[in-house]
Amino acid sequence: MTDEPLVLGIETSCDETGVGIVRGTTLLADALASSVDLHARFGGVVPEVASRAHLEAMVPTMQRALDEAGVTLADVDAIAVTAGPGLAGALLVGVAAAKGYAIAAEKPVYGVNHLAAHVAVDTLEHGPLPEPAIALLVSGGHSSLLLVDDLAGGVVPLGSTIDDAAGEAFDKVARLLGMPFPGGPPIDRAARDGQATIAFPRGLTAAKDQAAHRFDFSFSGLKTAVARWVEARERAGEPVPVNDVAASFQDAVCDVLTAKAVDACRQHGVETLVIGGGVAANSRLRALAEQRAAKAGITVRVPRPKLCTDNGAMVAALGSHLVAAGVRPSRLDLPADSAMPLTLVSV
Repeated sequence: MTDEPLVLGIETSCDETGVGIVRGTTLLADALASSVDLHARFGGVVPEVASRAHLEAMVPTMQRALDEAGVTLADVDAIAVTAGPGLAGALLVGVAAAKGYAIAAEKPVYGVNHLAAHVAVDTLEHGPLPEPAIALLVSGGHSSLLLVDDLAGGVVPLGSTIDDAAGEAFDKVARLLGMPFPGGPPIDRAARDGQATIAFPRGLTAAKDQAAHRFDFSFSGLKTAVARWVEARERAGEPVPVNDVAASFQDAVCDVLTAKAVDACRQHGVETLVIGGGVAANSRLRALAEQRAAKAGITVRVPRPKLCTDNGAMVAALGSHLVAAGVRPSRLDLPADSAMPLTLVSV
């Protein structure tokens, strides 16, 4: 027997239907149904398509998770669900499902923040999170730096993207280079056979940006610079060195992300850097973060790639943390909030 809470988590913020089950910080099940193939022909996620896919996948994904964990819904202590941020229609499917399951099984429900869940999932891999810590979250919709003093009580946003998020830039540059959606994995693969010899810009790193945007990110200018470089080669009738472009673009993104993350750790006297979100699966980001952090005496914690992308395990992990910390459950009329602020870990 154990006193650790058994928590089920539901994730539907974008194009992944995830159901995870954890006991304390031990992962018991992580069932996933992805609709990414349905969006590939559009070159990006279509909200209505995502919402319908969540509706179709919810019940079978739930059953797979319960079977994998060897438990029933009656066994769980609480149900956690992503309440935001994310696509409004997609969030509604998950929140409505969580409410239904909670009422049927007479379990408390926790509406949690998607971004905070990306931080919490690291506890399933590396154990309790040292506090304070700095979290770098990088995905298709978010590029954020957070100061985590007390994950159950809230996080302090230090900086965020002011235009294109890192993952969004990967998708757009991949499309420009004739690669499939999502763009992160194919660019990472191509970059391994290329050289980062093209001097693409590093947004918001100039001295003039330090006061107002020290920990903010901007990748729109980088994306435009890549497009103009490729167009210039094509106009001149010269071949485009796709692998070199991929390597140079990826290096520019990872250079900015890791430099600002390490700077944030130094500024706040923090010795632990947690990296999460889909882009955290990028091999160059992981390697450069380890290299720079080691020089600064900072420990880097990055979950395995499967836990970096959206999944139910991360929601269950945060829910488990909240239950253990004695945080009150959400009301059954909890909303789905597509613009849920980072300062709210749960609603």
